[in-house]
Amino acid sequence: MPNDVGQLLLVGVPGAELDVETAAMLRRVQPGGFILFGRNIKTPEQLRKLIDDLRDLSAVEPVITIDQEGGRVSRLRLIGEEPPNAQQLRDRGNPELVRRHGELTAKLLRLFGFNLDLCPVLDLSFDDEADNSLRGRCYGRTVEQVIALAGEFNAALRAGGILSCGKHFPGYAAAVEDPHHSFPVIERSRAEMEANELAVFRHFAPLVDSMMIGHIHYGSLDPERRPASLSPVMIDGLLRGEMGFEGLVMTDDLDMGAIIDTTSFEDMLGLGLAAGNDLLMICHRVEMLDQARAVLKKQPSDLLAASLGRVAAFKEKMAPSTDFSPAAFEAINRDIWALRVATLGEEKACEKSLEDGKRSPVELY
Repeated sequence: MPNDVGQLLLVGVPGAELDVETAAMLRRVQPGGFILFGRNIKTPEQLRKLIDDLRDLSAVEPVITIDQEGGRVSRLRLIGEEPPNAQQLRDRGNPELVRRHGELTAKLLRLFGFNLDLCPVLDLSFDDEADNSLRGRCYGRTVEQVIALAGEFNAALRAGGILSCGKHFPGYAAAVEDPHHSFPVIERSRAEMEANELAVFRHFAPLVDSMMIGHIHYGSLDPERRPASLSPVMIDGLLRGEMGFEGLVMTDDLDMGAIIDTTSFEDMLGLGLAAGNDLLMICHRVEMLDQARAVLKKQPSDLLAASLGRVAAFKEKMAPSTDFSPAAFEAINRDIWALRVATLGEEKACEKSLEDGKRSPVELY
């Protein structure tokens, strides 16, 4: 089992290619995985090379992940067609289109060398217009809708060889603030949550490969005012203990305002590990990875061993990438366009994303 604490870091990459300094730092730190954003994507060939380079400098096969949901949260829309988002698929009312979306997403990601998609979003939509980062991203307004449609996507994605991630536990749906910028605190009863948000996560606990923990606080679930992502009550207690989740647990991006405005760099790592996270996500402060590794080395050995074991078990499930070719990419791209037309109709399919122009700058990094 890999025992370098760098395996507990899921990190961003500064640009579209690795400079000498960045490559040397990543070789030293040996992160467990990499998350890519728009800043890393210029052309199909460039993206595949970057991912191959990241894999080459890793002593242990790395997690390579991205947010490829559909709509505005589709990083690969920068080089190809934009798939429909969850709300558009929901409104179309055809589960077969959702399954097709999962199949195409898996093919597309494996072509570039990804092995994990940070999907599906399991949040309910209580308000389709709420400014809480979820606009357009939810598969349903009811528990039954989310279970049915997110379930179709999740099953197809995994069947295609891409591991899945349920997010954002225990749910951002009731938030009126965006955690990219501030720390949402929600007063909502345990009974209300059990009937709604938690019912969805309980259903998916045995069905997803990993869970992402949100930077949100529910007073009815945790008496201490802290983000769920840093709470042992929420992760070790509710998610692992009560719900029986046995997969990989990761934080949402620890560079969001909800964390950096309230918690020091060292504390966020120590508290994140102690809460039960296996991967600590640092998307933007990449220059601090040596410091992050040093902080983790000081943490209790039993906590490190438990998380390192779960990371290693997760990596055993990762499928290899498929051979890249421009022709293969174009074929998948045509199929994504056909899915968009089938979902929206040709006229609307030709329009820009419903969310274009409304995207948070943080989501574009």
